[in-house]
Amino acid sequence: MKENTEKTAGAESETADEPEEPGETEEEVKATEEIVEAVEETEAEEKMEVEEPRKEEVAEEIIEEKVYTIPLGRAWISPRQKRAPRAIRLVKSFIQRHMKVRAEALEEGEEGEKVVISNEVNERIWSRGIQKPPRKIRVRAAKDKDRIITIYLAEGD
Repeated sequence: MKENTEKTAGAESETADEPEEPGETEEEVKATEEIVEAVEETEAEEKMEVEEPRKEEVAEEIIEEKVYTIPLGRAWISPRQKRAPRAIRLVKSFIQRHMKVRAEALEEGEEGEKVVISNEVNERIWSRGIQKPPRKIRVRAAKDKDRIITIYLAEGD
């Protein structure tokens, strides 16, 4: 408010020292400001408490978890500009074979893709570009209660 008074030199404006209404004193104004701040803090805390359970609901329950070393040497059979995409397909097909995804999909009558590759694994395969994916990669495959398999990098890699 002081900036406003400096900008409007000569113009009359209220300052923090003057009471807002004729019946209020400075102490009453400060007391109401403290009450408003306290109410805003409690509202902010309530919002934070509401957000935390939502995060817990998003956390999915893992049913099965396995660690695999996936050989990606077959990706090097492809032309240079198709090696990394082929390596991604090799990872998906390996996990589908070893965690028996296709059989589950046929039993339930679902046609959707059930293997999800995490960003870490994707970045590791593409780390040296499209032409030079790694020869092998160690991953951790976790199946959740919805039977969706998510592939993560194994610990220590």
